[in-house]
Amino acid sequence: MSAAILRHPAYMEWPADPRDRLPLTLWDAKSIAEAVNGTASCDFQVAGVEMDSRDVVSGDLFVALKGEAMDGHRFLDKAFTNGAAAALVDRPVDYPHILVEDTTDALKALAHAARERTEAKIIGVTGSVGKTGVKEAIFASLERASRGAAHRSTRSYNNHVGVPLSLARMPARSRFGIFEMGMNHAGEIEGLTTQVRPHVAVITTIAPAHIENLGSMEAIAEAKAEIFAGLEPGGIAVIPADSEHFERLRLAALRMEAKVVSFGRSPEADMRLLDAIPSANGGSLVTCEFGFSEGGWGRLCYTVAEPGDHWVINSLAVMAAVRAAGGDMAAAGLALAEMGGLKGRGARHGIDVPGGKALLIDESYNANPASMRATLAQLGQTPSARRIAVLGSMKELGDFADRFHGALSEPLIAADVDYAVLVGDEMRALARELGKPAFNSLGKPLEWEHCNSAEEAIARLEDFGLIAGDAVLVKGSNSVGLGKLVDHFT
Repeated sequence: MSAAILRHPAYMEWPADPRDRLPLTLWDAKSIAEAVNGTASCDFQVAGVEMDSRDVVSGDLFVALKGEAMDGHRFLDKAFTNGAAAALVDRPVDYPHILVEDTTDALKALAHAARERTEAKIIGVTGSVGKTGVKEAIFASLERASRGAAHRSTRSYNNHVGVPLSLARMPARSRFGIFEMGMNHAGEIEGLTTQVRPHVAVITTIAPAHIENLGSMEAIAEAKAEIFAGLEPGGIAVIPADSEHFERLRLAALRMEAKVVSFGRSPEADMRLLDAIPSANGGSLVTCEFGFSEGGWGRLCYTVAEPGDHWVINSLAVMAAVRAAGGDMAAAGLALAEMGGLKGRGARHGIDVPGGKALLIDESYNANPASMRATLAQLGQTPSARRIAVLGSMKELGDFADRFHGALSEPLIAADVDYAVLVGDEMRALARELGKPAFNSLGKPLEWEHCNSAEEAIARLEDFGLIAGDAVLVKGSNSVGLGKLVDHFT
């Protein structure tokens, strides 16, 4: 660059940003080797990090993880055919690589190095219901405000492998990082949050997901509250004010010396819902009041594109997290207005049927009692000629399974469903409940069938015959495989 340009007033007045000194590339061979205490075979640079050879794209670092049943080293040829720039391996190979003793430990070390080098504001998200959607909404909000300088865990990479992978992918110049944390057992989130070390920790809600392993709602709340254990000094805990476990969560946050920010309908909530009315696009027009941090109380009106009362409350959690992280709430409002449903988590499809179009609502990725009730309530508010529900079993409920599945009869009837296909062995409890004479005599009869697989459900739905104006909800735990039904009809 010439001296004349360097002396130009516009250049001299350009605001200095410490991130300008950070590397543009994600990782180079030297920095990876230093981070993981490994040996580089040659110089290289990588633009991404991937553990599945099928998902590798040009410029990725392929991490050859080794588990009990699978060894990633078997897929090195596939990874490099797809464009990998280098690999993280535990044995010498004929490709550019970093040699380490254990690739799983090396991935965690690379994640640690990524967290150490960043100056980003970090947000961690967990909860029984809604954590992926809330994580995506927070990301969309902060990415918009930072003009692309936000990073997040993709898909549902929220476990002992997904979290370090997501951290290792975080560019050094990120201004915000948003990470989802999930669990099946007590102690898992604590292990994840100490890697993420969030400045802001969000709990969306407490519901009976994984109750088979944890035994009680109180234990679930305690397990979710582990996210506060990793909070950075002066960190902020964002928790649901309307939860019956609010006090338990609040005390857990205070034990970690966190500042507590609540969201919900409660008059004492820091991010408080004042009003929510249906909007023209099928979502909601929300007015909220907020009063935490400096600047006194304020109000904001915004649109949430996602339908349902649960998304009204989710949006308050998003706004609370954005404000706590120093983001732009106006940008968050615009992002919420533009968000569409995620695959398997609320995506809406118009499908061709005799006479025109039917609506298919894809909630096939996950299900628990709280999310089942929420989505059935939304189906009941969806304008349609007929309402059809394809409901798959809810997993990890243990001894509570029959009770929670049978209890779905109430929201199913309340949603004014015309036809229901119940899929999976656990759904027999709901079938028994719907088979009782009392349900057959209440107003319009509900037609229903029980089957054992997604393939059978496809056949039952085709025999029933979809017509123009139908609204079809497809929801169940991912292991039931109802994604196949969604793919078939879309």
